[in-house]
Amino acid sequence: MKGQKQSRIDLLANKIEILARVVQGLSQQMEHVTNLSIGTHELTKKMPDYAKALEKLKQDSKIEEKTDSNVE
Repeated sequence: MKGQKQSRIDLLANKIEILARVVQGLSQQMEHVTNLSIGTHELTKKMPDYAKALEKLKQDSKIEEKTDSNVE
């Protein structure tokens, strides 16, 4: 009986270790994606006409918000 309990405990401990590695991998991937998106954003800000394009996006967003609120 104790042998079964111990093997069950070992199995659960192994699963916990696997899950911890998966979570660590996901965390590293999230950090990579965050760094990539920040770098892409910084690069985009250096492009010509960035400020003009940003203003257009803001205006388009406001128009879309008004349209969405009128539908409801």
